[in-house]
Amino acid sequence: MQIAPYNIIQPIGKRVPMIVSSPHSGVQFPDELKDHYNQQLIATPDDTDWFIHQLYDFAPEMGITMIAGNYSRWVIDLNRNPDSQPLYNDGRIITELCPTKSFAGEEIYKSGKQPKEKEVERRLETYYWPYYQKIQELIDDLKNEFGYVIFWDAHSIRKYVPLIRKDDFPELILGDNEGVTASKKLSDLTLQTLQHRGHQINYNDPFKGGHLTRYFGKPEQNQHALQLEMTKVNYMDDSETEYHKPRASRMRESLSLVFEELINTEL
Repeated sequence: MQIAPYNIIQPIGKRVPMIVSSPHSGVQFPDELKDHYNQQLIATPDDTDWFIHQLYDFAPEMGITMIAGNYSRWVIDLNRNPDSQPLYNDGRIITELCPTKSFAGEEIYKSGKQPKEKEVERRLETYYWPYYQKIQELIDDLKNEFGYVIFWDAHSIRKYVPLIRKDDFPELILGDNEGVTASKKLSDLTLQTLQHRGHQINYNDPFKGGHLTRYFGKPEQNQHALQLEMTKVNYMDDSETEYHKPRASRMRESLSLVFEELINTEL
C-alpha cells in the first residue's frame, strides 16, 4: 500500500501563523520504483536530511503546523524547480529534479532505469505538486485567520560535500533569496537571535533558499519564507549518522527562541 506524499503534524493548543516544512527528511520509495534503484544505496539514502523532522518536533507545542515529505528526494526533489531550471547560475553542481546521482557522485539507479520525461511528469503530479498544494492550503487557512504567515523551510547537509563546495559549509545558512522572500525585519531578527546564541551563521551564502522558499515567499502578499540550512553536526554525531541528543538540545533551544521571536513580531 502506498503512503501519502507528506505527513502533517497539527499544532498542539492555540495555533500561530507559522509553518515548518521538512521536504528532505523522507526515506520511503514507492513500491513500483524500488527495484529501479541501487538497493544498497536506498537502504540508507545518504542525501536525506536525517532527523530534521525530529529536531523540529517541538514546534507543534508552540502552535506551529509542520509538514514533512515522506518520500526520498531521490524519487523527486521537492525543493527543485519543476521545469528543471537551475536555482543558481554560478556553475555549481546541483542535482536534478529527479536525481540520478547522489551528492557523492554515485549512480543511484540500476543501468537503464533512470526516469524519462514521461516518468518525471508522473512523479510531479503524484508526489511533488501535492506537497505544494497542501502547503498552499495551510498558508491560505492561516492567512484567513491571522492575515499573514511565516513559512520556514528546514534543511541539513553534510559539513563537507566536495562536489558542491571545496570548503566546509558554515554552521548555519539563512536564505531569503537576497531579501526577496521575507521582510528584512524577520531575516534580521533570525540572524541576530542565532548569532546571540553563539552560532556561526551566513546570510544567503552559499544558499539563498531553494524553490519552496522562492515559490511561497511573497512578502507583498503577507507570505514570508525563510530557509535554514545547517550542517548535520549541529544535531548529529561527528560521523553524521546518529542523532546526538546534547547537540540537538542546544540547537532546539536556539530554534525555539527564534520561533518565539518571529511569532511575537508585529508585521
